[in-house]
Parts: sequence; C-alpha cells; structure tokens
Amino acid sequence: MYPNILRHPGPTPIPKKVQLAMDHDMISHRTEEFVQLYRETTKRVKPIFGTNQEILLIPSGGTAALEAAVVNILSPGEEVVVITVGAFGNYFVSICEKYGFKVHKLEKNWGDACTEEDLIQFLKPLSNVKAVFATYNETSTGILNPIEKLAEVVRTYSDALFIVDGVSCIGGAPAEMDKWGIDILVTGSQKAMMLPPGLSLLSISEKAWRVIEKNHTSSYYLDLLSYRDWAENGMTPNTSAISLIFGLSAVCDLIEEEGGFSQTIARHELMKNMVRSAMKALSIGLLTSDEYASPTITAIWAPKGLELPLFLSHLKQKYYLDFAGGLGHLQGKIFRFGHMGYCFPSDILQAVSLIEAGLQDFNYSFEPGVGVLAAQRVFLDTHRM
Repeated sequence: MYPNILRHPGPTPIPKKVQLAMDHDMISHRTEEFVQLYRETTKRVKPIFGTNQEILLIPSGGTAALEAAVVNILSPGEEVVVITVGAFGNYFVSICEKYGFKVHKLEKNWGDACTEEDLIQFLKPLSNVKAVFATYNETSTGILNPIEKLAEVVRTYSDALFIVDGVSCIGGAPAEMDKWGIDILVTGSQKAMMLPPGLSLLSISEKAWRVIEKNHTSSYYLDLLSYRDWAENGMTPNTSAISLIFGLSAVCDLIEEEGGFSQTIARHELMKNMVRSAMKALSIGLLTSDEYASPTITAIWAPKGLELPLFLSHLKQKYYLDFAGGLGHLQGKIFRFGHMGYCFPSDILQAVSLIEAGLQDFNYSFEPGVGVLAAQRVFLDTHRM
C-alpha cells in the first residue's frame, strides 16, 4: 500500500517528530507539568505571529476562533466591514450575520486581492464601523491579501479594530501583528502549523482587549476574557488539547532547526515560485497574479481539454497524488495545490513529475520534463553557491 501524497490546503502532512511528541503520555491540564508546557510553548509561538501579546489556545477548529473574535468585540446593532475575496472570507459574513450585526461587505472577484485603494474608497462613506474583518490568505483562490497595507488603511481612515483570519498561512507567511497594527490574529493547527485539526491559536492587542472588556454579547465556551484569565495561570478554562500542545512544542523545535522562522517563510516562497513556474512551463493557467499569489497554496486552472474531476481522480488512484478541487463556482474548474507546513522543494518536484505523468496518460500536448525542469531551475537559482 503506497502512502497518500497529500497536497491539500489542509489538513496537511504531520512530521514524524510532531507525531512522536503527540504520543507523549497523557497528563492532566491542571498540573504544574502542563503549566510549564503551556507557558513555554505559547512564548515560542509569539515570533510566528510577530507579537509580544499572549498567544491564547482554544481546543477547537479555526472557525470557532473566528467566531470568538466576532462575538467578543461586537455588541448588538454595531456595524462591521468584511473584506471577502473568496469562500472563506464569507465565513466572517455568515458569523456576523448570524449574531445580527450589520455587515458592509467589500467583495472582490475570486482570484483578485483587496487593494488598499479598494478599502479606502469603501471606508470613506462609513462612519460607525466597529471592526474590519479580512482574510490574510484565501484558501479557495490562492490569494494573499496585502494585510500590512490594509491594516494601515484601517488605522488611517477609521477607529475600527482590524481582525485577521490567518488560518491558512500563519506559520508559512510573514506576520507582524504588532508592527502592522492587527488587533486580533487567528490561525488553526491543521495547515502551515503542521498539526492535526483541533487547536486554534489567537493573539489580541491591548486596544482590542479594552473593547472586549466593555462588550455586551455573551459567550460561554468562547469567552476570551476567561481564556485570558486562565492563561495567566498557564492553563485554559476548559479541557485543553494536551496532545496537540505537545505537538506544537515540537513544531517550534522544527522551525528553530530550520534556522528560524525567516527560513521557514523563505521555503514557502520558494515552493510557491517552483509551482507557478512549473505550471507556466506546462501552459496550465493560474487563477491569481504573481503579485498576490499565496506562499501556501496555488489555485490552478484545469489543463485545457481535460475533464478536471476525472484527471484529479486519476492522479490519486494511479499515482497517490491528492489535490483539492475548487469551491463554489470554481468547482470543477480549478484544483488547489497545497504547499504549506511539512512540505519541501523535493515534494514539489515529486508532485510536478507526477502531474506530468498524469498529463501524458491523458495525451495532453507538452514536452515531457518541461515542468520539472522549470521548478528545478527556480530551486537551483535560489540555492546557487
């Protein structure tokens, strides 16, 4: 039985070191051993977020942390702006509408980023916006929004909080929460953080905490004030995802072993460039422009003349290469190549080679090896002595 070559945008492959760490004997979440683990691990995660604020850990999927960000800062009747450039940007819309908040939706075509000019023009006529929500990396389209510039726009043209969904890129893309002026930054465990699903990580600015302390929308399990109070004692208010936190500590080890987080970011940028160069060499279209392309996932149009679902099924059944399909109106039109977390240039070369094999099976017209060569050249140019 061959192993599945998982190149999805999440969940992603788990490093052996992380798996072994999660096999640690179970401990209680109300012991000094856990307190030490919690405090040391959350401290080590701070550079990944680019913050000096505390990292809070919620035993949940990333969506729960997004909901926590919404419900803890907004009171009934308040207005928000939600920037959406794809399926996951609409998560914030759905959450806000579920609670009855007034949503101003800044919507871009799937495949386009939200620029600072887009946001300036959208904010100008609005005067009562309490928060602006944005997706840093849109998993459905492979767009990386210019979050640093958008944060500056929010600070300049409003008094709103800036809340960012970083679920599919934190751990693989630059993040400077404090420097950029992000008020709440959220991620999940199962993507670039190289863990199984089940753990959310978020950090909150002092400005946001002041708003949360005055908020009138109630929540029990997602009460961030409770998480803050318990974090001061090195714990979570409810049962912690203990095994995942052991794994998170091992993730921090791996990042340090790679040479620090800047090297992890550089690896993701390299893999993005390898994938994009390979697809261009194979005359296969890319959904996004190079300027706003994600370092963790690439959205790729169906090769011309091929029925995409059949092609993807063939790749998985014959070559064990597993890609994600498109979402929404892009279903059946694009596939999504995940290259985040426990993924390396050699994995890109393997996947491109197998894509080429599949293309030959479908009599797609191209020069065999041209995609692999293009990706290899990007790698060699980056590592040339």
